[in-house]
Amino acid sequence: MPADATPQPLVIAISSRALFDLEESHALFEAQGVDVYADFQRKREDEVLAPGIAFPLVRKLLALNEDAPAEAPRVEVILLSRNSSDTGLRVFNSIQHHGLDIRRATFTSGAPTWPYVKPFGAHLFLSANPESVRRALEHGIAAATLLPAPPTVPAAGDAPSEQIRIAFDGDAVLFDDEGERISREGGLEAFARHERERAHEPLSGGPFRAFLDALHRLQAAYPVERCPIRTALVTARSAPAHERVIRTLREWGIRLDEALFLGGRPKGPFLQAFGADIFFDDSPHNIDSAREHVAAGHVPHGVANR
Repeated sequence: MPADATPQPLVIAISSRALFDLEESHALFEAQGVDVYADFQRKREDEVLAPGIAFPLVRKLLALNEDAPAEAPRVEVILLSRNSSDTGLRVFNSIQHHGLDIRRATFTSGAPTWPYVKPFGAHLFLSANPESVRRALEHGIAAATLLPAPPTVPAAGDAPSEQIRIAFDGDAVLFDDEGERISREGGLEAFARHERERAHEPLSGGPFRAFLDALHRLQAAYPVERCPIRTALVTARSAPAHERVIRTLREWGIRLDEALFLGGRPKGPFLQAFGADIFFDDSPHNIDSAREHVAAGHVPHGVANR
């Protein structure tokens, strides 16, 4: 990049249901239709929406812009909503109330939002709509489905640290699903043998590799000892399957701050110990474990989701 070039920001696209708690009005829409839903939102457009599952992460990410030039933000968040612009007024009023610097938005009046992720140049799409997430992944976009948090998860705004902590599963998220396919077809022994034989052969990238690259570039703008972003690999792999992962990340030139090789242990308690703001995994089983402790995004990709 030329010395005078403006660094590209990390761009996150997020649905209104992931950003705010819209479960009551969404249930009304599902039960009684769009006209009742629209009337409900118009009558309450001055009532501030409560934070949703992704709100703490978004607030932390936008805080990275506090000492950045206005014309060169480090992070940009784009709102994608299936509301109309009319019913979406409550969403924008809530954004302003909470002091979130979100300026770009798309309101589609019920049409899919995922086609707009790429034109905005987003590195990640977070949504409460599983079909939108699946379609985005099919088109090469890192995407995850966020579900409302169980009562055991700390409420939005209760995060203990201002550092942003993001955790990833490996196979079918950062890497392709080669390892999971081998494991399912031949068992753990075949998987271990396969990984030992290919320990020096880098894994192919998965759907979140480009997002990890963009996140790593943002981390690189800070001194390591004062970086406001901390990342972790949290994988069911164990030795000897660890070596190929380490060598792959080295080949990619990516630094992950922590790597947890759990050998099949439940991931939730480890994610809580790490203090993850969000965790991405392809396995619904692992997501169920994780979301009892932290916000979790299901990545419906690979053999585990066929």
